[in-house]
Amino acid sequence: MDDAVLALLLLGLHQSDSAWKSFDWGAMDRLHAKGLISNPVGQAKSVVFSEVGLRLAESLHSKLFGKGETRKS
Repeated sequence: MDDAVLALLLLGLHQSDSAWKSFDWGAMDRLHAKGLISNPVGQAKSVVFSEVGLRLAESLHSKLFGKGETRKS
């Protein structure tokens, strides 16, 4: 489940490394604990991918949902 959430965060990607935090809080907390995203707790409406988190999200998105461009310029 966490892999799918990480991959789907790419759909809300903006500012090259931020994503809207609109997923289950438990999954978001686990992704943060793994160092893949910034802390989802707080007033900010988005989280920031770590470098490793962004690469893994792109890889998982391709693996789980097919090939194609996922990163916005």
